Amino acid sequence: MKIFPVSDPSFQNYGQVLTGYDVSELLATLDKVTPLPEGVEYVPEQSELMALPIEKELRNNAFGGMPIQIGWCNGHNTKLNCLEYHRDSELNVGTEDFILLLAKREDLVDGVLDTDKVVAYKCPAGVLVEVYATTLHYAPCSAKKGQGFKVIVVLPKGTNLAKPEITVKNAEDEILWAANKWLLAHADSAEAGQGAKVLIKGVNTDIADLI
Repeated sequence: MKIFPVSDPSFQNYGQVLTGYDVSELLATLDKVTPLPEGVEYVPEQSELMALPIEKELRNNAFGGMPIQIGWCNGHNTKLNCLEYHRDSELNVGTEDFILLLAKREDLVDGVLDTDKVVAYKCPAGVLVEVYATTLHYAPCSAKKGQGFKVIVVLPKGTNLAKPEITVKNAEDEILWAANKWLLAHADSAEAGQGAKVLIKGVNTDIADLI
């Protein structure tokens, strides 16, 4: 597997770099108020981040006026484990370089993804990226051996909160894992042990030897 920069033209198939935003205060606050766990921790919304002026800019500009939540995903990770998608784009920016493992929904065959379709992109610290709704993604990965990451996660309000009670109507309904979160698990993942549907086949991608 080759790790491409998000500046590579191929990234346009998965997302885009967003310019024009000053994320310095956002990242300084993230670094100050959130932990760096040994594993991976995700918090959908952090009050200190929501209180910053950039919340209005991201809500009105990047999301066209839709209500948003600004949270974070911090820790240490080198593995794929799972992939998810939302009905909307997700924004990410980190205090350190980080790597995203991505695939496209169109790569699914009968709802199953082969890890041969997974690609890796490195996002430099301070660069704001949009991950499209059609892109399968999950937790960031460390870009340097032993180094953790602190990554801002901006999503429509309510995403990743409690799963709604639904009557299953189709195969997609079977993988609804939380609000606005459809999840595909690899058999090796903790999520598979928690009941997530195993729909990722092949070797569980691990970039530990590439960083």
